[in-house]
Amino acid sequence: MSLSVGLNNGVRMPVIGFGVYLITGNQCVESVKNAIQVGYRHIDTAQMYGNEKEVGEGIRLSGVPRNQIFVTTKVCTSGYLATKEGIAQSLQRFGFSYFDLIIIHWPQADNLGTYKALEEAYRQGKTRAIGLSNFNQRAFLEIYNNFQTKPAVNQIETHLYFGQKKMHNFLLKYGCIHESWSPFGGTGARMLEDNTLKMVAAKYHKTPAQILLRFLLHCGIIVIPKTVNRNRMIENLNIFNFKLSDQDIKLLSSLDTGKGMAWAGMDEEFY
Repeated sequence: MSLSVGLNNGVRMPVIGFGVYLITGNQCVESVKNAIQVGYRHIDTAQMYGNEKEVGEGIRLSGVPRNQIFVTTKVCTSGYLATKEGIAQSLQRFGFSYFDLIIIHWPQADNLGTYKALEEAYRQGKTRAIGLSNFNQRAFLEIYNNFQTKPAVNQIETHLYFGQKKMHNFLLKYGCIHESWSPFGGTGARMLEDNTLKMVAAKYHKTPAQILLRFLLHCGIIVIPKTVNRNRMIENLNIFNFKLSDQDIKLLSSLDTGKGMAWAGMDEEFY
């Protein structure tokens, strides 16, 4: 399995990243530094997380050159002017001249204006790629059909219980990478206690978390697990030395309920 995937503009993106949602202050600085030092080359942050500055500091302290690390941020603004200014502020906080990927965090009132600012930033070299997060098919196509620079990534809730097969196939059709947020199923990670998952993990002498991540990668989905524990960081990276059998892939796939956490009760057409 390749450790990176090519985006629709040829930029390479590591298939496993380090998420920093709800990690703030010095803990974020240390976590990013540790993650990079144990081998991560993909960091996922957002304006809304309030830690873009700390991510930049962690990168500098890691001793690894900036150009060897893929960094994503997400804009939470609506419209061209607000987003253009927000990107400038994000870069100032981050402390480097560019991001590798900037995506719209959630659909907003003016998605076209927001994406226009992202495309401008892309053309100016302020980001190496642009994309979306939490966009359904209709909202995705609105962007896709109105811009020359096509979305490279759509980051959506995806995990063992919500495999997003329909959306995955849709994104494949349009040359867009499917990236998972919350690969362990959200706060508390109760999914890791699933008896079937634990049975499969025991078979491979791996942890349930490792099986979850490997399963999603097998499905062609980018993962960005989060932890502040250095040993778990290492554990989450140690998933490339085994392969799940077709039988176990089928077994794990059967656990998909078709329902997510964030979108429970939403019209199925959203995804």
